[in-house]
Amino acid sequence: MIQKISKFVITGALLALNHVAHAAEPKLIGQHGDWAAYMFMENNNKVCYMVSQPQKAEGNYSKRGEVYALVTHRPAEKSKNVFSYIAGYPYKAGSEATMTVNNQKFRLFTQDDSAWAPDEATDNKITDAIKRGSSLVVKGASARGTETTDTFSLNGSGAAYKAISAECGIK
Repeated sequence: MIQKISKFVITGALLALNHVAHAAEPKLIGQHGDWAAYMFMENNNKVCYMVSQPQKAEGNYSKRGEVYALVTHRPAEKSKNVFSYIAGYPYKAGSEATMTVNNQKFRLFTQDDSAWAPDEATDNKITDAIKRGSSLVVKGASARGTETTDTFSLNGSGAAYKAISAECGIK
C-alpha cells in the first residue's frame, strides 16, 4: 500500500491539490496501522499529510481509479487539518459527497475527482473525528450516476496525525 500511496501522491494528489510547482518526492515518516504519514518539501516549505485507502469499496462500476482519504498540514500557509478525498472517478457535477465518522455526519463539496470540507471549522471537526474514531464511510455519485460507498479503517489514524503534526510543528 505504501508504494501505491507514494506513486499516487506524486501524481494525483499533488495535481488535485494544485500544488505541483517545485514539490519534492514524499518521504515516509511512518506507517501507523492503516494510515501512512508523509512529508515533502514544496517551494522550500514543509508539507505533511496522512493518507489511507478504503478497506471496502462498493458500487456498481466497471472502472475506477485509486481511492484515498488525506489530512494535510501546510504550516507555511497557516493551513492545518485539511481533509481531502480522492474518489477514483469524476463526481457528478454539482453533487455533494457525504462522510460519516462513527455517528458524526459531514457534507463535502466536490470538484472533478476530489471532495473537501466546506470550511476550516469542518476540517477541524473531521480531523478530530478521524483521530478518535474507528471507521469512516464516504458516499458519492460519479458523473455517470454510479453511487459508491467507501469504508476506511481509522486504525492508526491518531498516531499518524501525531506524526505529521510533530514533523510540521503543528500543536
